[in-house]
Amino acid sequence: MLTLRQLSYFKALATHRHFGRAAETCHVSQPALSVQIRDLEAHLGGMLVERRAREVLLTGFGAEVLVRAEAVLQAVRALEDLGQSREGRTGILRLGLIPTVAPYLLPGMLAALRAEDIQRDLQVQEAKTDALLERLEAGEIDAAVVALPVDGVHVVPLFEDRFLLAGAARGIAALPVDLDPTGFGAGRLLLLEDGHCLSEQALEVCGRDRRHKHIEMTASSLATLARLAAEGFGMTLLPEIALAEETAGPTRLALRRFSAPEPSRTLGLVRRRTTPGEGWFTDLATLITRVGEGLTSAARGGGGTGDALPVTQDIGA
Repeated sequence: MLTLRQLSYFKALATHRHFGRAAETCHVSQPALSVQIRDLEAHLGGMLVERRAREVLLTGFGAEVLVRAEAVLQAVRALEDLGQSREGRTGILRLGLIPTVAPYLLPGMLAALRAEDIQRDLQVQEAKTDALLERLEAGEIDAAVVALPVDGVHVVPLFEDRFLLAGAARGIAALPVDLDPTGFGAGRLLLLEDGHCLSEQALEVCGRDRRHKHIEMTASSLATLARLAAEGFGMTLLPEIALAEETAGPTRLALRRFSAPEPSRTLGLVRRRTTPGEGWFTDLATLITRVGEGLTSAARGGGGTGDALPVTQDIGA
């Protein structure tokens, strides 16, 4: 008898082209996955993959089966999404957030959810953009907050998050009054490790690439970057939503706004295109926008223009 488990295992094998990696993705042992693939081949009456020493390759028959298997799995996910959407403001909501957003948005989001009496059990996963999109496609999460643009999903833009330049007071004070993102000289640019979208955005904003001799990948979190920058190891870009958290308490971190137009990122809420978006998704997007705009407004001094932040701000030094 053909099963959805067999189809999902086959899709994983076709994606990873390796029994071990496919089994790891499916959270089963390699022998268990291999047995299911052989049972599927026996049921369908043909070999789906060519088994090689280091990888597997789809047969022609396997490629045809994969197209139909993906259609079946997508239809099943659509049915599951329909059932979840009928739960309205109750049930489980599996939400993913990128690491440069989660620590700053989550406290306000949780408080807002409690205040609005939305009786959903929120399950949060923090991961880089590519991993979140993979989990979204696999049905492991319902929605994700990521930096735009992204492809292949339904997107609702949430709010604009502008970048500030952060560093030690002496270095920041020496910069020109009219500060262009590409104009802070040969100073070392501190970045997050590979895979963080914020690193790619910082490189683009500052007109550099990874071959630049003053590029230094140093940290896996914005908190670490802010502390390195405060101690004079280089400069980094700090999103507005991180400002309150990363400057709370005594710190030697100095901040400067860039000249207009200020560089920024747009954060968005994404879901699968097959997921019904009425109700929970619209409500969640509205809630996150309100929380995010509260953080950015506070970072801009409440007026929303960015003029309220001093040209140089050295906090606690």
